[in-house]
Amino acid sequence: MSQQPKFTMVDDAPKPVGPFSHAAEADGWVFFTGQMPTDPNDDAAPLPEGVAAQTRRVMDNLILVLHGVGLTLDNVVSARIFLTEFKRDYDAMNAVYRSYFLPKPLPARTCVGVTGLARDALVEIDFVAKRA
Repeated sequence: MSQQPKFTMVDDAPKPVGPFSHAAEADGWVFFTGQMPTDPNDDAAPLPEGVAAQTRRVMDNLILVLHGVGLTLDNVVSARIFLTEFKRDYDAMNAVYRSYFLPKPLPARTCVGVTGLARDALVEIDFVAKRA
């Protein structure tokens, strides 16, 4: 029997830039809203310079949300990555992204170029995870 979806806001994670929950869970699947490279302690702080630093901040923010619902990167099944400067930033983003998962197997992934992101960020990443 299916459970009712559960929607979660994580106190330690950055405040959303729009009207949404940090995570939504249904039947053991957890869908994580895309995280921006915002400082979880100061919404007004400038974004980090460059895609490598922004990717680190995004991944760290995703880990905050994962931990907030009792999961880790080991539970991540799929990721979607959005880049505003795809050709320029793809390799640098990949180097940082990969460092968070190695030596573990990498999740399935989609990466697309977009014309813009909230707060003029260079990168946004969302996850889908599964409870064991």
